[in-house]
Amino acid sequence: MRYVTSRPGTTPVVLDSPHSGTWYPDDFGHACDLAVLRRAEDTHVEKLYDFAPGLGVGWVEAHFPRSYLDVNRNLTELDETLLDAPWPDPLEAGAKVRLGKGLVWRLTDDGVPLYARQLTVEEVQRRIECCWRPYHEALAQQVQAAHQRHGYCIHINCHSMPGVAASHATEFPGMEHPDFVIGDRDGTTAHPALTRWMADYLQAQGHSVHINHPYKGVEIVRRHGLPSQHRHSIQLEVNRRLYMDEVTLEPHEGFGPLKLLLLDFVRELLSLDPRRL
Repeated sequence: MRYVTSRPGTTPVVLDSPHSGTWYPDDFGHACDLAVLRRAEDTHVEKLYDFAPGLGVGWVEAHFPRSYLDVNRNLTELDETLLDAPWPDPLEAGAKVRLGKGLVWRLTDDGVPLYARQLTVEEVQRRIECCWRPYHEALAQQVQAAHQRHGYCIHINCHSMPGVAASHATEFPGMEHPDFVIGDRDGTTAHPALTRWMADYLQAQGHSVHINHPYKGVEIVRRHGLPSQHRHSIQLEVNRRLYMDEVTLEPHEGFGPLKLLLLDFVRELLSLDPRRL
Protein backbone atom coordinates (compact mmCIF):
# COMPACT_ATOMS: atom_id res chain seq x y z
CA MET A 1 0.00 0.00 0.00
CA ARG A 2 1.27 3.46 -0.87
CA TYR A 3 1.26 6.04 1.89
CA VAL A 4 0.21 8.90 -0.42
CA THR A 5 -1.57 9.19 -3.78
CA SER A 6 -1.04 12.28 -5.94
CA ARG A 7 -2.92 12.87 -9.22
CA PRO A 8 -1.79 16.07 -10.96
CA GLY A 9 -4.45 18.25 -12.57
CA THR A 10 -4.65 20.77 -15.38
CA THR A 11 -6.84 23.43 -13.74
CA PRO A 12 -6.11 26.10 -11.09
CA VAL A 13 -7.94 24.04 -8.43
CA VAL A 14 -6.23 21.50 -6.14
CA LEU A 15 -7.97 19.35 -3.52
CA ASP A 16 -6.44 17.20 -0.81
CA SER A 17 -7.73 14.75 1.79
CA PRO A 18 -5.23 14.27 4.63
CA HIS A 19 -7.43 12.44 7.13
CA SER A 20 -9.55 9.90 5.23
CA GLY A 21 -6.95 7.11 5.28
CA THR A 22 -8.15 3.67 6.38
CA TRP A 23 -4.91 1.68 6.00
CA TYR A 24 -3.45 1.03 9.46
CA PRO A 25 0.27 0.16 9.08
CA ASP A 26 1.53 -2.97 10.82
CA ASP A 27 4.01 -0.97 12.92
CA PHE A 28 1.31 1.24 14.48
CA GLY A 29 1.36 -0.69 17.76
CA HIS A 30 -1.71 1.02 19.22
CA ALA A 31 -3.37 -0.31 22.37
CA CYS A 32 -6.91 1.01 21.98
CA ASP A 33 -9.54 -0.82 19.96
CA LEU A 34 -9.49 -0.29 16.19
CA ALA A 35 -13.19 0.59 16.20
CA VAL A 36 -12.41 3.45 18.60
CA LEU A 37 -9.50 4.63 16.46
CA ARG A 38 -11.61 4.62 13.32
CA ARG A 39 -13.88 7.32 14.73
CA ALA A 40 -10.99 9.72 14.16
CA GLU A 41 -11.07 9.19 10.40
CA ASP A 42 -12.61 11.65 7.96
CA THR A 43 -14.30 8.54 6.64
CA HIS A 44 -15.43 8.56 2.98
CA VAL A 45 -14.15 12.08 2.25
CA GLU A 46 -12.02 10.69 -0.58
CA LYS A 47 -15.18 9.16 -2.09
CA LEU A 48 -17.11 12.42 -1.82
CA TYR A 49 -14.51 14.09 -4.03
CA ASP A 50 -13.54 11.21 -6.33
CA PHE A 51 -14.82 13.25 -9.28
CA ALA A 52 -11.83 15.61 -8.97
CA PRO A 53 -9.40 13.97 -11.44
CA GLY A 54 -12.15 13.78 -14.08
CA LEU A 55 -12.51 17.58 -13.89
CA GLY A 56 -8.78 18.18 -14.23
CA VAL A 57 -8.57 19.06 -10.55
CA GLY A 58 -5.36 18.12 -8.75
CA TRP A 59 -5.78 15.55 -5.99
CA VAL A 60 -3.60 14.44 -3.05
CA GLU A 61 -4.75 11.77 -0.60
CA ALA A 62 -3.27 10.11 2.50
CA HIS A 63 -3.92 6.39 2.90
CA PHE A 64 -2.62 6.15 6.48
CA PRO A 65 -4.84 7.33 9.37
CA ARG A 66 -4.38 10.69 11.06
CA SER A 67 -3.96 8.95 14.42
CA TYR A 68 -0.80 7.28 13.10
CA LEU A 69 0.75 10.54 11.85
CA ASP A 70 -1.18 13.78 11.37
CA VAL A 71 0.09 15.68 8.34
CA ASN A 72 -2.03 18.65 9.40
CA ARG A 73 0.47 19.38 12.18
CA ASN A 74 3.86 21.08 12.15
CA LEU A 75 6.87 18.88 12.84
CA THR A 76 7.37 20.84 16.06
CA GLU A 77 3.93 19.79 17.41
CA LEU A 78 5.06 16.55 19.03
CA ASP A 79 4.24 15.44 22.57
CA GLU A 80 7.62 14.37 23.94
CA THR A 81 5.97 12.40 26.77
CA LEU A 82 5.12 9.79 24.11
CA LEU A 83 8.80 9.12 23.47
CA ASP A 84 11.33 6.86 25.15
CA ALA A 85 14.16 9.36 24.56
CA PRO A 86 14.60 13.13 23.97
CA TRP A 87 13.50 14.43 20.57
CA PRO A 88 16.51 15.87 18.67
CA ASP A 89 14.65 18.80 17.08
CA PRO A 90 12.77 21.86 18.43
CA LEU A 91 9.29 21.32 19.88
CA GLU A 92 6.34 23.54 20.83
CA ALA A 93 3.41 22.74 23.11
CA GLY A 94 0.43 24.28 21.33
CA ALA A 95 -3.29 23.69 21.81
CA LYS A 96 -3.37 20.54 19.67
CA VAL A 97 -0.55 18.95 21.66
CA ARG A 98 -2.34 19.77 24.93
CA LEU A 99 -5.46 18.03 23.59
CA GLY A 100 -3.39 14.95 22.77
CA LYS A 101 -3.69 15.67 19.04
CA GLY A 102 -0.17 16.56 18.00
CA LEU A 103 1.88 15.19 15.14
CA VAL A 104 1.45 11.73 16.70
CA TRP A 105 -1.78 11.38 18.62
CA ARG A 106 -1.68 10.57 22.33
CA LEU A 107 -5.47 10.51 22.90
CA THR A 108 -8.56 9.85 20.82
CA ASP A 109 -11.30 12.48 20.48
CA ASP A 110 -12.93 10.93 23.55
CA GLY A 111 -9.74 11.03 25.62
CA VAL A 112 -8.81 7.35 25.29
CA PRO A 113 -5.02 6.75 25.29
CA LEU A 114 -3.74 5.32 22.00
CA TYR A 115 -0.67 3.61 23.38
CA ALA A 116 0.29 1.43 26.32
CA ARG A 117 3.95 1.96 25.50
CA GLN A 118 6.40 4.69 24.63
CA LEU A 119 7.40 5.20 21.02
CA THR A 120 10.99 5.26 19.90
CA VAL A 121 12.45 8.37 18.34
CA GLU A 122 13.38 6.27 15.31
CA GLU A 123 9.84 5.03 14.64
CA VAL A 124 8.42 8.55 14.79
CA GLN A 125 11.15 9.76 12.45
CA ARG A 126 10.25 6.91 10.10
CA ARG A 127 6.60 7.98 10.09
CA ILE A 128 7.67 11.52 9.23
CA GLU A 129 9.80 10.31 6.32
CA CYS A 130 7.15 7.90 4.99
CA CYS A 131 4.06 10.05 5.56
CA TRP A 132 4.56 13.72 6.40
CA ARG A 133 7.29 14.67 3.95
CA PRO A 134 5.83 12.87 0.89
CA TYR A 135 2.40 14.35 1.54
CA HIS A 136 3.56 17.94 1.83
CA GLU A 137 5.97 17.58 -1.08
CA ALA A 138 3.20 16.24 -3.33
CA LEU A 139 0.79 19.00 -2.33
CA ALA A 140 3.42 21.74 -2.73
CA GLN A 141 4.23 20.47 -6.22
CA GLN A 142 0.58 20.52 -7.23
CA VAL A 143 -0.07 24.00 -5.82
CA GLN A 144 3.05 25.33 -7.50
CA ALA A 145 2.18 23.74 -10.85
CA ALA A 146 -1.39 25.07 -10.77
CA HIS A 147 -0.12 28.55 -9.95
CA GLN A 148 2.42 28.45 -12.76
CA ARG A 149 -0.21 27.33 -15.28
CA HIS A 150 -2.85 29.91 -14.40
CA GLY A 151 -1.28 32.68 -12.34
CA TYR A 152 -3.34 31.68 -9.32
CA CYS A 153 -4.35 28.57 -7.39
CA ILE A 154 -7.38 27.66 -5.28
CA HIS A 155 -6.52 24.86 -2.88
CA ILE A 156 -9.26 23.23 -0.83
CA ASN A 157 -8.15 21.13 2.15
CA CYS A 158 -10.99 18.58 2.48
CA HIS A 159 -12.13 17.35 5.90
CA SER A 160 -15.16 16.06 7.77
CA MET A 161 -16.26 16.72 11.34
CA PRO A 162 -18.56 14.95 13.80
CA GLY A 163 -22.05 16.26 14.41
CA VAL A 164 -21.07 17.14 17.98
CA ALA A 165 -17.51 17.83 19.20
CA ALA A 166 -16.19 15.18 21.59
CA SER A 167 -14.33 15.94 24.82
CA HIS A 168 -10.82 16.08 23.31
CA ALA A 169 -11.62 16.96 19.69
CA THR A 170 -11.35 20.76 19.87
CA GLU A 171 -11.28 23.53 22.44
CA PHE A 172 -15.10 23.59 22.21
CA PRO A 173 -16.24 20.19 23.54
CA GLY A 174 -19.96 19.52 23.15
CA MET A 175 -20.36 22.07 20.38
CA GLU A 176 -23.00 21.13 17.82
CA HIS A 177 -21.36 21.72 14.46
CA PRO A 178 -23.01 23.40 11.46
CA ASP A 179 -23.20 21.68 8.08
CA PHE A 180 -19.96 23.30 6.89
CA VAL A 181 -17.05 25.15 8.46
CA ILE A 182 -14.74 27.18 6.20
CA GLY A 183 -11.31 28.05 7.59
CA ASP A 184 -8.80 30.53 6.19
CA ARG A 185 -6.93 31.29 9.43
CA ASP A 186 -8.70 34.63 9.79
CA GLY A 187 -8.05 35.73 6.22
CA THR A 188 -4.34 34.90 6.18
CA THR A 189 -4.39 31.88 3.84
CA ALA A 190 -7.03 33.03 1.31
CA HIS A 191 -8.62 36.28 0.21
CA PRO A 192 -11.64 36.94 2.47
CA ALA A 193 -13.78 37.57 -0.64
CA LEU A 194 -13.14 34.00 -1.80
CA THR A 195 -14.01 32.63 1.63
CA ARG A 196 -17.18 34.71 1.65
CA TRP A 197 -18.10 33.48 -1.84
CA MET A 198 -17.78 29.88 -0.65
CA ALA A 199 -19.94 30.53 2.40
CA ASP A 200 -22.59 32.32 0.34
CA TYR A 201 -22.67 29.49 -2.20
CA LEU A 202 -23.22 26.80 0.42
CA GLN A 203 -25.76 28.87 2.33
CA ALA A 204 -27.68 29.42 -0.90
CA GLN A 205 -28.04 25.63 -1.11
CA GLY A 206 -29.79 25.67 2.27
CA HIS A 207 -26.85 24.77 4.51
CA SER A 208 -25.59 26.28 7.76
CA VAL A 209 -22.04 27.61 7.51
CA HIS A 210 -19.49 28.96 9.98
CA ILE A 211 -16.29 30.76 9.04
CA ASN A 212 -13.18 30.11 11.19
CA HIS A 213 -15.15 28.63 14.09
CA PRO A 214 -14.38 26.20 15.55
CA TYR A 215 -11.92 25.26 12.77
CA LYS A 216 -9.65 27.96 11.35
CA GLY A 217 -7.42 25.61 9.38
CA VAL A 218 -4.11 24.30 10.64
CA GLU A 219 -0.73 23.40 9.19
CA ILE A 220 -1.70 22.46 5.63
CA VAL A 221 -3.41 25.73 4.74
CA ARG A 222 -0.80 27.67 6.70
CA ARG A 223 1.98 26.17 4.60
CA HIS A 224 0.30 26.47 1.23
CA GLY A 225 -1.81 29.62 1.42
CA LEU A 226 -0.30 32.95 0.36
CA PRO A 227 -3.11 35.17 -0.93
CA SER A 228 -0.80 38.11 -1.68
CA GLN A 229 0.69 35.88 -4.39
CA HIS A 230 -2.71 34.53 -5.51
CA ARG A 231 -2.27 31.22 -3.70
CA HIS A 232 -5.53 30.65 -1.82
CA SER A 233 -5.72 27.76 0.64
CA ILE A 234 -8.95 27.03 2.52
CA GLN A 235 -9.95 24.24 4.90
CA LEU A 236 -13.45 22.92 4.27
CA GLU A 237 -15.12 20.81 6.96
CA VAL A 238 -18.26 18.81 6.09
CA ASN A 239 -20.52 17.56 8.87
CA ARG A 240 -20.52 13.75 8.86
CA ARG A 241 -24.19 13.62 9.76
CA LEU A 242 -24.92 14.87 6.23
CA TYR A 243 -23.61 11.70 4.59
CA MET A 244 -22.88 8.87 7.03
CA ASP A 245 -23.92 7.03 10.17
CA GLU A 246 -21.36 8.11 12.75
CA VAL A 247 -21.67 4.84 14.68
CA THR A 248 -21.43 2.28 11.86
CA LEU A 249 -19.37 4.60 9.57
CA GLU A 250 -21.58 3.56 6.67
CA PRO A 251 -22.82 6.14 4.12
CA HIS A 252 -26.54 6.86 4.26
CA GLU A 253 -29.04 8.34 1.82
CA GLY A 254 -27.52 11.81 2.16
CA PHE A 255 -24.23 10.74 0.57
CA GLY A 256 -25.39 11.05 -3.05
CA PRO A 257 -26.97 14.51 -2.74
CA LEU A 258 -23.96 15.85 -0.84
CA LYS A 259 -21.56 14.52 -3.47
CA LEU A 260 -23.60 16.23 -6.21
CA LEU A 261 -23.51 19.47 -4.22
CA LEU A 262 -19.73 19.26 -3.90
CA LEU A 263 -19.39 18.47 -7.59
CA ASP A 264 -21.38 21.59 -8.52
CA PHE A 265 -19.40 23.59 -5.96
CA VAL A 266 -16.05 22.57 -7.47
CA ARG A 267 -17.33 23.25 -10.99
CA GLU A 268 -18.22 26.77 -9.90
CA LEU A 269 -14.74 27.18 -8.41
CA LEU A 270 -13.26 26.23 -11.77
CA SER A 271 -15.04 29.14 -13.41
CA LEU A 272 -14.03 31.58 -10.68
CA ASP A 273 -10.97 33.83 -10.85
CA PRO A 274 -10.34 35.17 -7.33
CA ARG A 275 -8.22 37.99 -8.76
CA ARG A 276 -11.51 39.54 -9.95
CA LEU A 277 -13.49 39.20 -6.74
